[in-house]
Amino acid sequence: MTERTRLLTELRRPDASEFGGKSANLGELLAAGIPVPGGFAVGASAYRDFVRSTGLDGTIAAALSRAADDASKTIGEAMRFAPLPDGLRDELGARYEALGEPPVAVRSSALGEDGAEATFAGQQESFLWVRGVEHLCDAVRDCWASLFTPRAIAYRRRLGAGEEAMGVAVQRMVDAEVSGVLFTCNPVSGDPSMVAVNASWGLGIAVVGGETTPDDYLVSKITGEVVRRTVNPKHIEYVPDAAGRGTVRLEVPPERRERPCLDEERLAALVEMGRRVEHHFGSHQDVEWALARGESLPGALLVLQARPVTAQPRPAPKLSGSAMSLVMGTFGVSRDEE
Repeated sequence: MTERTRLLTELRRPDASEFGGKSANLGELLAAGIPVPGGFAVGASAYRDFVRSTGLDGTIAAALSRAADDASKTIGEAMRFAPLPDGLRDELGARYEALGEPPVAVRSSALGEDGAEATFAGQQESFLWVRGVEHLCDAVRDCWASLFTPRAIAYRRRLGAGEEAMGVAVQRMVDAEVSGVLFTCNPVSGDPSMVAVNASWGLGIAVVGGETTPDDYLVSKITGEVVRRTVNPKHIEYVPDAAGRGTVRLEVPPERRERPCLDEERLAALVEMGRRVEHHFGSHQDVEWALARGESLPGALLVLQARPVTAQPRPAPKLSGSAMSLVMGTFGVSRDEE
């Protein structure tokens, strides 16, 4: 295979400049022994080959001199009808075949994404439950096109970002019974002694789209005590389409709507996983996770992505030496490991 694609297991943080922050972070997680769905990454060189071979580079440059909405429409229409180079299509097909041709998640991994100073989270597209080489190629191209949404164009202009480029992460799909996000600090106060967890039924689409309010937990890293537990009615969930491709939106059965979707064992496993992710990266992390349907711990829990917490909360009081020692001792971390 060429440099245009690589297995996630082959990526590390320095590869973010070619494959994007999301893919590089997934490689780091795998190297640390943290369970992540397997897959491969498509590099920015594949995107550059695509725009050069189709003549889109001139179209893009001209369009970006106009207002964001106008530029987005022009570029999006041009990209979605442009064919992938044959060599790239063959390479994606070979990678997909080697993966076993499963349903996959195809996620944008923009260059400069998920860094400590800025994040493109939520600005580019992801496509879930993609099946077949043709649909995989379409999803990769649609991820590239999402570089040029009005919001993404405006954000890069505010940052003064240079060349537009995009990596893409392709991972085995997880049929999530429960999914959510985890912050390895209190995202409101910045308190480093807390882990905040949001969780809801099914795939995370309903939470991202604001269609449901997830359950909310705040857990002490020091004692494991659940400091806050808010169970909300969860009326909507997304599950794989029985037809075999894409997802469907369902009403949650009444008997599950107000039931907590995390028990004590699963919540404790999430807190421990969050601690491991934070320790590996050496900073507070915003972690997306899923619990696979029909599986038991520890195998059920998978990390889908991790990024630094980039919000700037109010400063929190520093832990005292004794409290920090208790944290380290509780989780088996020595000072030499910090």
